[in-house]
Parts: sequence; C-alpha cells; structure tokens
Amino acid sequence: MKRRKTLSARAAAAKTLRAVAEEGRSLTTAMAPALEQVEENDRSFLQALCYGACRHYLTLEHWLGQLLRQPIKAKERDIHFLLLSGLHQLAFMDKPAHVSINETVNVTKELNKLWATKLVNGVLRSFQRRKDELLARSEADPSLRYAMPRWLLDKLSAAYPHQLDELLAASNAQAPLTLRVNLQKVQREDYLNQLREVEVGAHSCEWAETGVQCEHAVDVSRLPGFFDAGLCSVQDEAAQLSASLVDPQPNERVLDACCAPGGKTAALLERTPTISVTAVDVDPERQLRTRDTLQRLQLEADVRTADIGDLQQWWDGTPFDRILLDAPCSATGVIRRHPDIKLLRRSEDIPQLAELQLKLLRTLWTTLKPEGLLVYATCSILKEENEHIIERFIADATDAEVIPIEGKYGIQSPFGVQLLPVTGGHDGFFYARLRKQPTPKVSAVDA
Repeated sequence: MKRRKTLSARAAAAKTLRAVAEEGRSLTTAMAPALEQVEENDRSFLQALCYGACRHYLTLEHWLGQLLRQPIKAKERDIHFLLLSGLHQLAFMDKPAHVSINETVNVTKELNKLWATKLVNGVLRSFQRRKDELLARSEADPSLRYAMPRWLLDKLSAAYPHQLDELLAASNAQAPLTLRVNLQKVQREDYLNQLREVEVGAHSCEWAETGVQCEHAVDVSRLPGFFDAGLCSVQDEAAQLSASLVDPQPNERVLDACCAPGGKTAALLERTPTISVTAVDVDPERQLRTRDTLQRLQLEADVRTADIGDLQQWWDGTPFDRILLDAPCSATGVIRRHPDIKLLRRSEDIPQLAELQLKLLRTLWTTLKPEGLLVYATCSILKEENEHIIERFIADATDAEVIPIEGKYGIQSPFGVQLLPVTGGHDGFFYARLRKQPTPKVSAVDA
C-alpha cells in the first residue's frame, strides 16, 4: 500500500487557509484532509494555527499588505497564506520567534517554492522588527483590533453600543468546554464530584440547570461515563436552555426542526423521557451524527432526513404539542467556535437568511396543535434574524401569542430574549416562545 504524503503542520495550515479564504469551504471541512496528512503529534498545533489565523484573519491581511511591496501572484497564493500563518505565530502564539520564522521559511522548500525563501524570511523578520508599531496601530481601529468585518462591526455597534467592546472581545476569545449532565442518570453535584476524582476542574453553570463548565479543555475520553454510561454530553450553556424553554410534558409529541447534530434532541429526551420526538434535518451527514449521539446516550427518536420546509417530505399530518425550531442563521453568536464565519459570511446573506427563517416559522406553525408551544431559536446576535422575525411573524399570525421568558439571563425584549457571548461563559443565542391560541385573536380592523 502506498504511504500517503506527510505534510508539516505549517504547510497544511497554509493550504487549509487558502481553501477557506478562496474556495469558501468551512474550516472544519477544509481542515479534515489536512489532519490526515500531518503527523499525529502535530494535529493540535495545526488546529491552533488554523483557528487562530481565521480568528485574526482580517488583521493579518492588513499587516501583510503593509509588509509586502507588491501582492503575491495568483499562482503563488500558497505563499500568501504561509505568510499569514507565520504572522499569526509571531503575533499571537506562544512560540519563540526564531523557531516560528525558521520553520515557516523551511515550508517554502516543502512546497517547492524555493524562490520564496528570501521573501518569507524578509517579511517575517520585518514584522518582528515592526511588531509593536503594527499592533499599536491595529488597537486604534476596532475592526482590526478584533479582526471583525466592517459590515458586521457596524451592525453590532448599532445594536449593542453599550456592550460592544465586551461582545467583540468575547467573540474573539477561546470558548470554554461546557457539559450537559444527564439528570436522569446522575445529579449535577454528584457528577462534579466524579470530575474532581479524575482531576478535572469544573463548576456549575449559572443559568442551565444541567450545565457544568470545565476550567480547561479536556479530551472527552477523560470524562466519567461519557461513552459507556451516557452521563454527559458536550453542549454550550446557552444551547442547553432550549430544553427547559420547550419544557416538554410526559407523553407529548415534539418536533425538533433543523435538529442535527442531535444535541438538543437528546436534551429534550433526557428532560422528559416519555415524549415522542421527530427529529428532522436536511443534511444526511449531520443526521448520522444525530443517530450516533442518540445511540451513545441510549435514547430513541424518529430521525428523518428531509427539507423541514417541505411538509410533504416528512410530516404525517399529526400535529405536534411542542416544536423547537433552531433556525438556520448567520451563526454570529458562535464566531469564537467557528472563526471562519468572519471570512465566509457576507452582509447580503442576512436578508436571505431572514426570509428563510420567517418562511420556516410560518410553515411549521401549521403543524402545531392549538394551545401548543413553539420555541424559535438561533445562534445569531443580529436583530434581523431574531426579534425582527418574531415581530414580523406575529403581525400576520392571528393565532400567535408571545410568551414572556422568565429568568434573569440575556437582554429581554417584547419578542424574546437575546443572550450575547460572554468571555469564559455562554455563546450568543436568541430564544422566543410562541403559544398557538385556540381561536385566532381579533384585530382592531376586524372588530
């Protein structure tokens, strides 16, 4: 059998960044083959380099523009992305500068780009000399300080003027590892004790009754009962709130719309084991993960791969008592987990997403029983995808009523609650609870 070619982590990072920035591939998708091409002990460095370079991409591009006399030719773009990864190492990674420079220069030979050896060496050494100056200039511009696209920065500045700095800092910070404890099998305090026994520091989450946040990242193989007993799952605290907001009652029929990869489906079943859950998503690969999740936790649901907006593909006509719609969105509340969003998302995407969200909400509303409850959720922090959607929906839906969300978390509005990402805490999420009235409300015009 022919042995696959092994790449250095830095060469693999350059190719991965190019796939994201120029081919529009997600970082997860682009990095998958790269992880197979590097040595096992280089994989964590590759991941850190790729995630970090995406997190600071706009700033790195700005610096490179200051350091290059002329742009690198299109056919030599691997060198452009190699330089970006080198700048990231020097500015943001805890590596000796001489090691980062020398190892990055060596990649030019690996890529058969010997002509670029002097260029890469010169640019990186120039940055090292001008590092303090370039960093100081970037600090003066929020778009460069947080490597945030200008269009998104403008939206966030208008929506959250008083929380902006904290919001941007949280979006650039490392996300914590948060667990959802299966309270059907173990109490949260008991599980915290089990974590302490294996020397994993953790504490209870503030808002999610099932939540435990680890003090440091840890491989799931170290988590007690993760694989063999289904005692816990990895899920952010904000996402965990969905199950309590849906609050399914025994023996009810529940729809989890846009369910993959199954974390919320499992949370609903863990909260109320006797419910019947239909879990629908359009992505077959992600639905495989939904099935794997349920199998690991020894839970059962009717998992269907279909377009949730086309009822003929999946609905049998029997209405649901409760619906969770985790709508497709810009994912701007989870940029810290998926920093490639900064590169891939465009301002023109938002109106298109908003129309899809409203369409799905209107479609699924027809599958809800009278007096049933629908929870609308996104991992977005943009009002166009959140409270504006609910406002538009209830303006036309004569049988819809917004149910206030009780609790001290997030920013309350007449249309729901917005959680912003918190450094060392939860992700950004939006929730709205809608009750279907048994008889349509009468408008002032009708009266």
